[in-house]
Amino acid sequence: MDKQYNPEGFIPKHGGYKSLITYQKAEIIYDGTYYFCKKYFQHYDRTIDQMVQAARSGKQNIVEGSMASGTSKEMEIKLTNVARASLEELLTDYKDFLRTRKLKIWDKKHAYYPHLTKLLTTPDATYATYQKGIENPDPEVSANVMIGLINLNSFLLAKQIKTLEEDFLQEGGLRERMSQARIEIRRKQN
Repeated sequence: MDKQYNPEGFIPKHGGYKSLITYQKAEIIYDGTYYFCKKYFQHYDRTIDQMVQAARSGKQNIVEGSMASGTSKEMEIKLTNVARASLEELLTDYKDFLRTRKLKIWDKKHAYYPHLTKLLTTPDATYATYQKGIENPDPEVSANVMIGLINLNSFLLAKQIKTLEEDFLQEGGLRERMSQARIEIRRKQN
């Protein structure tokens, strides 16, 4: 593919994280985790800080990666992977919560699983889409809805990372764009 000099500059458009489904889900996960922790843990419990920070890291690293994408695809990939790792940490916290309280982690055989799966695939979902489940008075329901959201977003982040890797292989990074811009300028000057 022949790349052309971009008269607007060699740094491509970047940011736009608010349109990413992974960011939208991460924001729901953060808000849900904040609610969950305030409801089910004592205010002095360190678990609150750990879980809220893991949820925040999941969301904020998507933002930072998106903003860094214009100058560093490598950084975008790394930060997107950090977001995924933070959500995996959070997932473990929710599973620990259920296990230590002898509550069920829903599997495909659980009666509510089909409904949760359908709910998770709702297009253009917002916090309100999941609010009834997240804010359910039964902590088992609440935690399993959060687990479902985290699993979904982890899957989506893995796909996003794969796409970022493929884009990098096709388009290169900032150094390649800078070199191409210099070559184009020299060619036009001659």
